[in-house]
Amino acid sequence: MSEQKEMNIIDHLNDLRKFLFHSALAVAVGAIIIAINIRFVYDKIIFAPKNPDFITYRMFCKISDALCIKKIPINIINRSMSGQFSAHIWTSIIFGVIIAFPYIIYELWKFIKPALYDNEKKYGLTFIITSSFLFILGILFGYYVITPLSVNFLGNYFVTSEIKNNIDLSSYNSLVRTTVLANGIVFEMPIIIYFLAKMGLVDDHFLKQNRKYALIIILLLAAVITPPDIVSQIIVAIPLMILYEISIYVAKIVGQKYGTDITKA
Repeated sequence: MSEQKEMNIIDHLNDLRKFLFHSALAVAVGAIIIAINIRFVYDKIIFAPKNPDFITYRMFCKISDALCIKKIPINIINRSMSGQFSAHIWTSIIFGVIIAFPYIIYELWKFIKPALYDNEKKYGLTFIITSSFLFILGILFGYYVITPLSVNFLGNYFVTSEIKNNIDLSSYNSLVRTTVLANGIVFEMPIIIYFLAKMGLVDDHFLKQNRKYALIIILLLAAVITPPDIVSQIIVAIPLMILYEISIYVAKIVGQKYGTDITKA
């Protein structure tokens, strides 16, 4: 590790305070931008997956006429006096986090950098770009694949024609937010595995040996975040398994470079 003066607990707390403050400030800036343009965000982004002309549905239609979405019979309603105000605030904050994520990762790198070896510090830009790329990729996958599949399935599901799907605003918002953010976080799997492997908690042998259990967990996760149909679950499970295989490769590289092997622990 590079020569540097030893940091005491106060120094660490000050760095943590700076990290949290700068991250919160970045989120606030992003949230303000979204709050000012909230009508556009809802009309063109959040409510877009409930319209049959959404790009994902058009792609399905090009694949086969049987996959064409003609109608999604749902109406978004608000049943709370503060419902639309709360939706405005929370949507702005969530989008603020998404917008600020690359900067948050940059601040996180600055926070952990003093604890790294000199040869590790040169990978800062790679860490920031890779983490941001995987997060945004997960966000896009959640928005353009999982969200429309969920909205279409649930919007067209009827126990009886006597029941109309008047969906509460908070319920619809929760579906979109949870789906999008969950995928953004899940797509960070290779980064998480990197640090776990570096700490010696996992290695490529462990991940290979438990591949079948990982597949079961991934299928269960796919079943939770997608509609209960096999096609949607497979669509979600495939990229997650690819990420798992990438994570095995990442763990192998870490093991070769740092000599981490949990079987020797």
